[in-house]
Amino acid sequence: MRWDNLRLAAPGRDDPALPLFARGAVVRTFDTPEFKGMTFYEIRARSIVNRVPGASRVPFGYTINPYRGCAHRCVYCFARKTHEYLDLDAGADFDTKIVVKVNAAELARKELASPRWGGHHVAMGTNVDPYQRAEGRYKLMRGIIAALRDAANPFSVLTKGTLILRDLDLLTEAADVTEVGANVSVGFVDADLWRAVEPGTPNPRRRLETCATLNDNGIGCGVLMAPILPYLTDSPAQLDRTVKEIAEAGATHLAPIVLHLRPGAREWWLSWLSREHPRLMPRYLELYGRGAYAPKAYQERVTGLVKELAERHGVGRATPAMARRLPPPRPRPLSEPSPEPEQLRLL
Repeated sequence: MRWDNLRLAAPGRDDPALPLFARGAVVRTFDTPEFKGMTFYEIRARSIVNRVPGASRVPFGYTINPYRGCAHRCVYCFARKTHEYLDLDAGADFDTKIVVKVNAAELARKELASPRWGGHHVAMGTNVDPYQRAEGRYKLMRGIIAALRDAANPFSVLTKGTLILRDLDLLTEAADVTEVGANVSVGFVDADLWRAVEPGTPNPRRRLETCATLNDNGIGCGVLMAPILPYLTDSPAQLDRTVKEIAEAGATHLAPIVLHLRPGAREWWLSWLSREHPRLMPRYLELYGRGAYAPKAYQERVTGLVKELAERHGVGRATPAMARRLPPPRPRPLSEPSPEPEQLRLL
């Protein structure tokens, strides 16, 4: 991701304690337990509606990302590498040093009103989670969704956060005038593993409750079952348990994605694995020794089983509230190839 859209308030400031992009940013820490050890870099961006590189290969062409870095602290997050472009590391810095585009809502309203804007679908949550912990303080998404509503501009949100329900009023208002879709990310429901690899996120079952609430209020919400972790969450019994709970939450659709390990995420994940599950290291090096993705045969076996389980448990049943709204964007069938990981394989 390029960072040339950030405007520095004090160009030329020589402060070696700050990463290069943040010289001139407002740097804040908050003396509250939920933000302990975290630093926020408040910047004023020069643009906010961004064209997706390689948009022809994904089901949307534009994104809005009000934050960089993520307090969810998911060990496997593919977006970790982007922090290295800021002179920060892809590990602890990604989890604790968060860039906040404080003028995101203002820019969104301006850019969506531009005569040059074509009313394209805007996807949010494609890089880092817009409903991570910082959103509870900065409240950027309310202004962004209000701007999309007022422009009657179609959009969707992918999140691991339950905070999206704070904006349910705006989402339902937007759904009266345009297409609004949502997905929650739940790769597994094992509580011990959740605490170990997603320590900053809400409980997976709370995310599924969020999915149910959104659907009950007419906001079409599916589940990105990602990532499925080889040898940790991929047994038939574990997959069945997860898919069953997804179906019970009333998800409109389900998309399974096996863990991928791009640079940045790869090093952080394998370091964690070597500490916590050293016996699995040889098996992971066999699976991922040649690249970021598990072998195609493995992926097809796992996603094929998930498809069977989804059919067995009835994923995709409609709700009365959904019938009163515009349909969400067409879900990608499980048999179709997955889109580019940079866009949909969040967290």
